Amino acid sequence: MISQKHLRLFAFICGFNCDSSYLAEPMKRNRLTLAAFISLTVCSAVVSTNAVGADEKAPDVVERQGRLVRVPLPITGQTTDSVKRAARRALDLFAAKKIRGTLILDFSAPEEVQDAGRGSDFGAAYALARFLTSEELNGVTTVAYVPRSLQGHAVLPVLACDEIVIAPEASLGAAGVDEKMIAAPVRGAYAEIAARRRKVSVAVAIGLLDSEQEVLSAKTEAGTEYVLASDLPELKKKRTVATTEKFKTAGEVGSISGAEARRLGWVGFLASNKRELATALELPPAVLENDPTADGQWKAARFNLQGIITADKSNQIQKLIDEQIRRRGINFVCLAIDSPGGSLADSVNLANYLAFNLDPNRVRTVAYIAREARSDAALVALACDQIVMKPGAIFGGAGASNFSRETVAETKTYLRSRLAPNKGRTWSLPAAVFDSRLDVMRCSRGGETQFFCEEELKEQKEPDKWKKGVRVTTPGDEWSVEGGNAEEYLIANRTVNDFAEFRNYYGLSDDPTLVEPGWADVLIQALASDGVAVLLLIIGGAALYVELHAPGTGIGGFTAAICFALFFWSRYLGGTAGWLEGMLFLTGVAFLLLEIFVIPGFGIFGIGGGALIIASLVLASQTSLIPHNSYQLSQLRHSLLIVFGAAVGLGVVLSILRHWLPKAPLMNGMVLQPPEAHEAEVIHERELLVDLRDLVGEHGITTTMLMPGGKARFGDSIIDVIADGDAIERGRMIEAVEVRGNRVLVREVE
Repeated sequence: MISQKHLRLFAFICGFNCDSSYLAEPMKRNRLTLAAFISLTVCSAVVSTNAVGADEKAPDVVERQGRLVRVPLPITGQTTDSVKRAARRALDLFAAKKIRGTLILDFSAPEEVQDAGRGSDFGAAYALARFLTSEELNGVTTVAYVPRSLQGHAVLPVLACDEIVIAPEASLGAAGVDEKMIAAPVRGAYAEIAARRRKVSVAVAIGLLDSEQEVLSAKTEAGTEYVLASDLPELKKKRTVATTEKFKTAGEVGSISGAEARRLGWVGFLASNKRELATALELPPAVLENDPTADGQWKAARFNLQGIITADKSNQIQKLIDEQIRRRGINFVCLAIDSPGGSLADSVNLANYLAFNLDPNRVRTVAYIAREARSDAALVALACDQIVMKPGAIFGGAGASNFSRETVAETKTYLRSRLAPNKGRTWSLPAAVFDSRLDVMRCSRGGETQFFCEEELKEQKEPDKWKKGVRVTTPGDEWSVEGGNAEEYLIANRTVNDFAEFRNYYGLSDDPTLVEPGWADVLIQALASDGVAVLLLIIGGAALYVELHAPGTGIGGFTAAICFALFFWSRYLGGTAGWLEGMLFLTGVAFLLLEIFVIPGFGIFGIGGGALIIASLVLASQTSLIPHNSYQLSQLRHSLLIVFGAAVGLGVVLSILRHWLPKAPLMNGMVLQPPEAHEAEVIHERELLVDLRDLVGEHGITTTMLMPGGKARFGDSIIDVIADGDAIERGRMIEAVEVRGNRVLVREVE
């Protein structure tokens, strides 16, 4: 219905006389209403025309902005000061953008705290409540977020906010639990704040404070009103009270659940985690991250998590972060992850530390993924407040370890009940990193997109409002995503091309402590590359060849030892090699030397030694003995490629060295050139003590077992012989096949 005030305005526009008598006449009112309608239509047409003409100048829709400020519990004077500082910084930010922002006060407490808010100082809580209702904050909308039950005087600043968002199972009340007796100033403070905001009636606020008060709900002509039992007579003087019911009895602790408060309209929304909070407030999830900067400046440090995740690495990073927080007071942790995973238990241990041990109100954690964070390394990244990736980096997918179905189920439960809710994320896609059977779909609701499996979709408040889209996982394959698509899948907060861009994004360009990896890190990473590994093996093998042909100098042996040591050291730092691979390599080398210098021929020690060396090199480049997933299979291919490439390269280098070393200016004095064919034959004949070449082709009988050396009878002579192949039993017919100096090689005659 159009009011007389509006009719007068429209009549004035149309030139009508607007006295009260004129407006009282029905016909004239109808004429005036018609004129007003025509005026509105003409104005709308003009506005529409102007809007069309000025379409190019129309401003874009401004995205809603917010800022999350955590309220440390219990509330103290320091709490009030830090919240005020953070709120004023948010005001400056909103003012610079010329928007009315949303200031979210997070009244969270650790899960192990059962009486959150208890012990809060009344004076500090009242000062914070007055600040939240002051004119200084008229330019923002204040929202109290209560994910868990809250009591004590921490309830007072909650009542001072414009909106309250609470978890359905959480409760609000027992505000006077720390008071032996509720003094009049305390009661007056609760009444004052409740009267200012009018979200909760004054009577209910006092009932939440004072357990001795009885609160009634009265039905009047104005609706349902809440009143203290002692104030009911006064209410009856003002209004007609139809019925009354007890809302809270005297002697009962005043408390109300989130679900009940929402039903009564005292709470704007219900939200159990930050993701639901962001959806309810129509804010980007990124704005719900705490701001740990008390003075507006980041104090950053970088920590590298590279290679296979082990208990030592997990504990070391935790100790380093604690030390930097204690010594330098850092509030920004950059965790640079380049890992295929490893030990799930140690990854969960590190994830718990990042997600639950570090206070997000004091320290922001950011995972920087330049190459990969596979398998359980993805858990560590998810435990950080934000994830930043390079375009080609890999998040998730099969990694260094294999997990049983029981382990996968436990990891899924951990993501669902602890890690994902803590970080305001959905759990379906992270769980698909481990569970290849999980079907995850792209779901949309209005302009919002999320990724749910059927189980998580059913957990939503109104699952029917979500429209199912395409499936984003592949049955049988652990889910993974590249950095270029990680933002689309709500995994990464940002994609950067290099670390310099990462620093600029967070405003850390001038921080000298947050730098690119040093020369030692670059060297280790280079040594761990496949190309350098092949080069080390080739140089090491060539140096060993030189040492064997130039004994006494030690240069070749020293170089070979350095090369092989660097190879295994780089693999050890990468987590793929340990003492076993080193022992296999040394044992293989010892067997080969034994075969060459002690036991003539090429028997079990030579074959076994070569096999041990090859096995050690392959195992040193991978985490598994037998591959069980795609990542481990690719590791095996790389390992075999390294060994094959090193073998081919070494063959080429040895061929060159064989002809070049004797003629080299520095080596010709240490390495003798092989004699020519005639000279070699003369030398060979001179070295013979007994000429046994006539025995070639002759048959004899073994007089001892040949293993491989032993004795055999040829005619009337007993001669030392060596079996050319497997061992030969005593009394077997043999044939002399070759004479090498004083050694006669024989073979059993079938």
